[in-house]
Amino acid sequence: MQLTVLGAGLVGSAIVKDLAQEADFQVTVIDINQQALSRLEAQAPVRGVQADLSQAEAIPELIADADLVVCAVPGFMGYRTLEQIIRAGKDVVDISFFGEDPFELDELAREKNVTAMVDCGVAPGLSNIIAGYVETQVDRLESYLCYVGGLPRIRRWPYEYKVVFSPTDVLEEYTRPARFVENGRLVVRPALSDVELVDLPGVDTLEAFNTDGLRSLIKTLDAPFMKEKTLRFPGHANLMRAFRESGFLSDEPVLVDGKMVRPISLTSRLLFDQWRLKEGEEEFTVMRVTLEGEKDGKRLRYIYDLLDFYHHPTQTTSMARTTGYTATIAVRQVANGRFSRKGVSPPEFLGRVPGVFEAFLEEYAKRDIHLSETIETIA
Repeated sequence: MQLTVLGAGLVGSAIVKDLAQEADFQVTVIDINQQALSRLEAQAPVRGVQADLSQAEAIPELIADADLVVCAVPGFMGYRTLEQIIRAGKDVVDISFFGEDPFELDELAREKNVTAMVDCGVAPGLSNIIAGYVETQVDRLESYLCYVGGLPRIRRWPYEYKVVFSPTDVLEEYTRPARFVENGRLVVRPALSDVELVDLPGVDTLEAFNTDGLRSLIKTLDAPFMKEKTLRFPGHANLMRAFRESGFLSDEPVLVDGKMVRPISLTSRLLFDQWRLKEGEEEFTVMRVTLEGEKDGKRLRYIYDLLDFYHHPTQTTSMARTTGYTATIAVRQVANGRFSRKGVSPPEFLGRVPGVFEAFLEEYAKRDIHLSETIETIA
């Protein structure tokens, strides 16, 4: 099977190297960065193609020989790229975190007889798969709550944060309004609001704040209470809120020394140099997903904990592992025909397929990623 991966960044590279281990897969990776492509070609049996993926109209030709495409471009390019992949009639697994509604492409995907798996990372992604699975285990689902974050192991002033996925997508999380479900109704609050302290196994006390992470679950999960919050070291939310409220994250141009400048462009340029992970710098991914529901007259609580660290044997960041390997495991589910639904499918649809959740856990374990499960009876 011919696979084409669009994007050779932190997560894209992990995806490429994992897929290249499969004897039945011939992997092509496309990116504008020739240095990244050359590095991957030296590390794995893959073919690199240099191209500017921001030119969406060129994508159909670039993927013409592919049987399946993995889309690992930054979020601001995601929707247009996904649309072109679907128009080309190619099955796709997508991890790009774009703001548009992917279900707007559902009719096109069904027209083109395409299986389009979207939001296939860690959260959204693994968190959704858990939600879809637990939904099949109960008679009635009552609530869904997800805490998730990627952080450096060593805290350094002033931000105590490092970029573990697309830097642009980080700032997007801090500006995009956060949507929740409370008492069965959609509620919208500002990002970075409702800060609370959270203690999870294996890590120091963290803070959690509102971000727009529920995405497809708002439409697909039948639970009257649903929320996702992002985890950072305490103090980060207030600092980023000050940036946002002062206008530094605005994309509206302002006049500076006779030139129009987008504040977010300058902020990004200054922040990202300080936020980038240095060679070998360690980080971790932490997530807790809690669902409550009723089965056979009993109220049950399902708790899933993930704590994953930088992987020294493969020199791969935890966020690249937990995000990228979710995508590669999903690719295998599509490639082997276990998941073949046509149209746009979020990961919770995968979780509902009998045996798929267990298959994910088995594949994660092979990659030294472990998800713990606790089931409690609620008094």
